Amino acid sequence: MTDYSNLKFDQNGLLPIVTQSYLTGKVLMQAYANKEAIEQTVLSNFATYFSRSRNELWVKGETSGSKQKIVDILIDCDEDSVIYLVEEEGPACHTNNETCFYRDISLVETDKPAIFSIFTDLYKKLDGRKAEMPEGSYVTSLFKKGSDKIIQKVGEEAVETVIALKNKDKEEIIYESADLVFHLLLALVDAGVDISDIQKELIKRYK
Repeated sequence: MTDYSNLKFDQNGLLPIVTQSYLTGKVLMQAYANKEAIEQTVLSNFATYFSRSRNELWVKGETSGSKQKIVDILIDCDEDSVIYLVEEEGPACHTNNETCFYRDISLVETDKPAIFSIFTDLYKKLDGRKAEMPEGSYVTSLFKKGSDKIIQKVGEEAVETVIALKNKDKEEIIYESADLVFHLLLALVDAGVDISDIQKELIKRYK
């Protein structure tokens, strides 16, 4: 049995929960939990919160289907707030946005990717291009040419990256590496391999 006595709940028996995507690092939402909600989260392995407006526990996605599977639970250094690290099964926000934090300080919607999620966001954009095939798009043209052309481009960019590394030209290395990653992600989309599968494989190799 987990001991929650170290957690510092407020006068209402609550503490803030920040929910973060395990795969992208994006902050998905912020809510509150009491001791019972955290206990249920640990036991069920799905994010559970306490609704202050309804005065009851609620499991994220219980009605919408957008559940949040717990990967890890992290405690703040002052022990008065918690992070749920989750694999999300749908959008976190009731507006159907991926995250509740989809607007800037001026309340303007933004789709600018964060640097820590660029690989996942770029993969999703490329996947969207494959589904929509917009005219005039470089990505569309490659998908139309087929897998062999896409694979060839990965090979070409790999060679150019090797040459840049051999030349020890920093700017050239950065540019060619970005080209290689871009085309590799495109090839993964074409092959039907999700970027999260690569991330999980790398996690296995982390020591």
